[in-house]
Amino acid sequence: MIAWLGIIAIQVACVVHLVKTGRNPLWLTALIFLPMVGAIAYFIVEILPGLQGNRHVRTVQAKAAAALDPERELRAAREALELTDTAANQVRLGDAASDLGRWSEAEAAYRAAVAKAPPDARTQAKLARTIFEQGHAGEALALLDALEPPAGQSERDRQGLLRARMLEHVGRNAEALALYADVVTRLPGEEARCRYAALLLAEGWENKARKVLEEVEVRAKRLDRQQRAAEAEMYRWVADTLARLRAKAG
Repeated sequence: MIAWLGIIAIQVACVVHLVKTGRNPLWLTALIFLPMVGAIAYFIVEILPGLQGNRHVRTVQAKAAAALDPERELRAAREALELTDTAANQVRLGDAASDLGRWSEAEAAYRAAVAKAPPDARTQAKLARTIFEQGHAGEALALLDALEPPAGQSERDRQGLLRARMLEHVGRNAEALALYADVVTRLPGEEARCRYAALLLAEGWENKARKVLEEVEVRAKRLDRQQRAAEAEMYRWVADTLARLRAKAG
């Protein structure tokens, strides 16, 4: 019974799509007299091609592919580099290695890209990150500070978050706090807020940290389960820290 209801629901959805989009009316006959086969054929021929161009569908497909084969892009980047050793292909390899946390391989690729092409601030910023992620915050900060600020606000903010992390690691906490406080007002996601709150706690600013974390808590409630699951460890830290701060405040 449930299976038949599901088939009927799919059939109705296809008919609605057919009417709304003005597809060939001959499909209506197939959908009525061959409900399951007709619906599958209609989906493959009329709906699926349109979904391929949808940005959200492509994003889901890319995430699924990455989950099933996380090294797929890394292999493709290596193959492209073997065919043509260009700065662009070195950057592609560096990006793929960075996504997997292979910082030394990413550093080597970015250094090769910088050596092959005129100075590129974006690639040098990526290089600075790989150096930082390997524990050399001072060297990375010097490289980042030598670059011209990015033209776009979004890129400036991402670079600002990276710089704040570097400042924190070299003990320049007051500068890091000021930078975190600025970028959290614009950056999407909650990484900047969480790092800001963690540093506030380290500096003894518990009430201020609690307010920042409560903002994260409120914003997290607007996310769906899948979005929260992607950053489960971060949100768990937020919940645990807030519980501790609230208990302490009585």
